[in-house]
Amino acid sequence: MRSLFTFRIPLWFVMPLLAVLSVAMLAIGYYAATRLSTPCPLAAEDCQKLNRLYAAWDLIKENYVDPEAANTDALVDGAITGLVDSLGDKGHSRYMSPKDAAQEREALDGTFEGIGAYLSEREGYVIIAAPIEGAPAEKAGVLPGDRILTVDGVDMKSATISELQSKVRGPSGTTVVLEILHESGETETISIVRQSIDIPSVTWSMLPGNVAHIHLNQFSAQANDDMRTAVRAAQAGGATAIILDLRNNPGGYVDQLMSVAGQFLPTDSTVLIEETRDKTRTPYNTDDTPLVPDLPMVVLINSNSASAAEILSAALQYAKRAYLIGEPTFGTATVLRPFDLDAGAQIRLGTTQWLTPSGDVVRGVGIKPDEIVVLGNLSDTLSPKLAAALSADELRASKDTQLTAAYNHLVK
Repeated sequence: MRSLFTFRIPLWFVMPLLAVLSVAMLAIGYYAATRLSTPCPLAAEDCQKLNRLYAAWDLIKENYVDPEAANTDALVDGAITGLVDSLGDKGHSRYMSPKDAAQEREALDGTFEGIGAYLSEREGYVIIAAPIEGAPAEKAGVLPGDRILTVDGVDMKSATISELQSKVRGPSGTTVVLEILHESGETETISIVRQSIDIPSVTWSMLPGNVAHIHLNQFSAQANDDMRTAVRAAQAGGATAIILDLRNNPGGYVDQLMSVAGQFLPTDSTVLIEETRDKTRTPYNTDDTPLVPDLPMVVLINSNSASAAEILSAALQYAKRAYLIGEPTFGTATVLRPFDLDAGAQIRLGTTQWLTPSGDVVRGVGIKPDEIVVLGNLSDTLSPKLAAALSADELRASKDTQLTAAYNHLVK
């Protein structure tokens, strides 16, 4: 049956209506593309909570006084950094921007361009844990325990380790100006010409009484080979005891840790137990014939000894292979697994944790030495090169109380 009424919309009304609808559809399409094109992969409750992040993002982008500072890359890097830092795996699990990730790989491979110094955290700020022997930082007078206040005039008092590294490193031949606060309370402005740095995994010297002072700086790619070379040279030089200095060692590769441990521990000794998030435990044992299975040995540790350095000291202590002197270690023993992100960025995430051979947790606890000896200042630390220049009496009277205690333990 045909309708009794016919309703026609006039053309003058249709055209504006179509325009409004077109704008609305574009807005809906934009929202869908930015918010809805990729479904949230998390639980519904977590996805809902992410709205806070979106709201904060929009507020910053639209209202912050310096729009250049609120650029997308900076906000993404900051958001991921905060996400990883909230895990509480301080100094270990971390987000690295593409630049930071590239620098980290260079350092573990044993070379990079910069001033040559290890960084650490103390009381909430970044310090020089130790300058690398022979590097520009050491030659310019940078000392362990120094705090970098400014870099090229830019305030770095609240900078993170990654931020400070990015600012200090640069092409070989360029100059960087640092304002330094020494542990003595004095400030000093130092100009340093950057160089290509070959990081020595191991440095060593013979102390009076044929005691080999071997400093393992980090478990980099060549740590095992360098340690083997040092131990054999010490043996050839008539060493009757070893001081293995793990102070300020930040850790490194687990395969290098296992190989180095195998030079001192009997074959099939447990070095660590790896524990997954579901509490599955797997022991890691040595499989090498040790170079020095019974030479008297003291290990030096401090609060900057971290990760693999903590595990090695715990394994030597557990096996009663070495006597530990110094201060409790950092307490970082998660196994970092790298996850690649776009543009070369990485998240290095602690996916499992290391336990001592006795099954003790290290994360957040650290390793306690057999004998606690507190160092007055980090700047009192003697490198093998500096220690070798001292007589036995001068060594015993030095401000490096930890090295002195180790020496006295071995040389009566």
